[in-house]
Amino acid sequence: MGPHDASRGSFGLVQRFTVVKRPEYAVRAADNTLQLLLLLQAEPDGVRVQQVAEHLGMAPSSAHRLLSTLVYRGFASQDAARRYVPGPILNGRRGVAGVAGLPAPIAGPLADLAHTTGETVSLLRRGGASVEFVGSIESRQRLRVGERTGTVLPAHLTSGGKALLAAFGDAPVRRMYTGSAARRAGIQLSAPDLESLIGELAEVRAHGYALNFGLTEAGISAIGMAVPAEAGHPPTFAVAVGAPSVRADVLTDPATRAALLDTCAALSAPLSEIY
Repeated sequence: MGPHDASRGSFGLVQRFTVVKRPEYAVRAADNTLQLLLLLQAEPDGVRVQQVAEHLGMAPSSAHRLLSTLVYRGFASQDAARRYVPGPILNGRRGVAGVAGLPAPIAGPLADLAHTTGETVSLLRRGGASVEFVGSIESRQRLRVGERTGTVLPAHLTSGGKALLAAFGDAPVRRMYTGSAARRAGIQLSAPDLESLIGELAEVRAHGYALNFGLTEAGISAIGMAVPAEAGHPPTFAVAVGAPSVRADVLTDPATRAALLDTCAALSAPLSEIY
């Protein structure tokens, strides 16, 4: 009989079922990947490299490469104990893997922060005295801050930009915003504005975050924090949570600051590896 075999049950009725056999042409790498996905779902508390290697009958180095690929694509994540657990895609966040072109290890923590705060979350990268919005995850609320991927703004007018500028001493910031180069770039600040910025950056260093109430756009507020970089290097990336000014109180909530701090810590390693 073929794949649709038949048998008779206890009441003489014909029961039809399908027998699925392992195809002869199965690609071993693909089969290993699918087996690993099933293992991750069967072990929600996590698996380790050696366990995967034994389960699939491969070397630990091969198991590690396979797990790393799944992490990159959003099918797996690593918890605080460095165990591999189901990633954002397996957990139902199917849109995370390619949000604004960001790989899953970066998009995942940003999506978690957006879910926790209920507001729009953006990743910013500094270049000189400007910041570029590398990717954003929009709030699902009707009144929300819009997606800003690709937008370039003066660093001193954004919360994320100020968080990044605060990593520098006063002297480098003064040089950045004065002189002929700053004048040609259109970012030269007057003496009072520069002193005001220097004072604000001192507060950012003391508190660990920066706030922006309507400087970039009227009616929009934000809190920004720098993503830690490798020792000896100034941070390049920052994460900002933006909200309509009518909901600005969410930005000063200690729970928001704690979630933002956790997100920046989670992004430090993948950002240094990918960019």
